[in-house]
Amino acid sequence: MSQHKPHFDSSSGEQTTVPSPILQILYRDEDIIAINKPAGMLVHRSWLDKHETRFVMQTLRDQIGQHVYTVHRLDRPTSGVLVLALNQESARRLSRQFEQKQIEKSYLAVVRGFLSGQGKIDYPLKQQLDKIADKFSQPEKAAQSAVTDYQTLAQIEMPYPAGRYASARYSLVKLLPQTGRKHQLRRHMKHLHHPIIGDSAYGDLRQNRTF
Repeated sequence: MSQHKPHFDSSSGEQTTVPSPILQILYRDEDIIAINKPAGMLVHRSWLDKHETRFVMQTLRDQIGQHVYTVHRLDRPTSGVLVLALNQESARRLSRQFEQKQIEKSYLAVVRGFLSGQGKIDYPLKQQLDKIADKFSQPEKAAQSAVTDYQTLAQIEMPYPAGRYASARYSLVKLLPQTGRKHQLRRHMKHLHHPIIGDSAYGDLRQNRTF
């Protein structure tokens, strides 16, 4: 059963109700819950969109009727499995496992151009702070080490022009971050000149419009 939240309709001047999204639960036990985070949804409140009212944490809390704790992040444009803890002890344990790289995270992305084979991206990244989530972090820091392994799974060439080229080429890649820097995968693929399709911050806007 969907939940509803108040919404002010500026055209009519009336308050209406808008159904809150129901998050797909993939796994749940006494300590953790795993959901399928939809693309376009923030995990928690952020300066990226001060007017946004729907977040994974609040939506899931209302959906299951108990508090949840974040142990890792997925960027707003990213969809996929998000694991949250259901108590403080599990949150500490999971956070420690992520920090010690006992949990492997893998991502699939469609990128611009033909990226061949497999390899390692070792390219330090300057920390980008979220004014809300990272408000206690030091603003001035040197670039931090950032490493991503990648493997090309498939390539395709589409028969329509892309920029100065007569056709458009894309690759499906598997990305394995070895560190957890903010927007690491998106920034690393931009560094390789193979930006992720659909990435509005670091991607190719012309390619994004095509999709």
